[in-house]
Amino acid sequence: MTDERDRKPETPAEADGTTGLFSAIGKMLKLLRERAGLTQKELGEAVGYGPDAISAMERGVRVARPEILEKADELLNAGGLLKAMIPEIKEGMRKARTRHPEWYRGYATLEAQAVSLYDYSTMGVLGLLQTEDYARAVFTQRFPPLSEDTIERRVADRLSRQQIFEQWPPPECSFVMEQSVLERPIGGPEVHAGQLRQLLRIGGMRSVQLQVIPTSRHEHPSLDSSFTLLTPKGQEQVAYMETQGYPRLVTDREEVRILAARYGIIRAQALNPHESLDLIEKILEGR
Repeated sequence: MTDERDRKPETPAEADGTTGLFSAIGKMLKLLRERAGLTQKELGEAVGYGPDAISAMERGVRVARPEILEKADELLNAGGLLKAMIPEIKEGMRKARTRHPEWYRGYATLEAQAVSLYDYSTMGVLGLLQTEDYARAVFTQRFPPLSEDTIERRVADRLSRQQIFEQWPPPECSFVMEQSVLERPIGGPEVHAGQLRQLLRIGGMRSVQLQVIPTSRHEHPSLDSSFTLLTPKGQEQVAYMETQGYPRLVTDREEVRILAARYGIIRAQALNPHESLDLIEKILEGR
């Protein structure tokens, strides 16, 4: 029997069938790619994604978006087979974005509608920015231990949230993290390197500003914990934070105002985006 504490943070991909759908389409994509004699890298280059992303799609832990299926259908001579799955993919994506467990549902719904998203991270890389391997390492190391099925579901749900970067227009995003977050080799050397490369890629997006607070800073306005500020379309800004697995969605205007002011000071004390990406590159090269 599955422990209810083990199930608590799941998004409901397994409940509404989207996990099975994404997995089936991934297997189909892999079969067609191999039949066409293409590597994951070659297919990725043709549709505008890296080999890691193609691998995740083929294993069903990342959604093969409609535009990818359009291109892949022609490239792999699928005869309309992949295109025929697009309506189901769109419906599955809609469910994945809007249906979450009660404890997380309010924030997840707001995040999917965000026109701006700001985050300050202190201990680890924000889930929205994690690679598949980094996310798996995080969940694998969690105590008490999670079952393998739970780990895979959580990884899939975490990666599905990253579609926020692919929508148009994209939300305005600002991410500030402590230098120690970059230096902590979660998952080992290869996973660490892959995560740093992911941050360089996301930090280079036009809609994203990624900044690092050097450990050498003498002043700091927020030594409490990580927090996220987001503004859903047509709504007021809210804040979200978690402490030891206990989530809190902050909607009180005065509390949000204080956190927003604190975030402004944090950004001012961090390296600028160009300096921050340079620092990430140095950490990557010096591993």
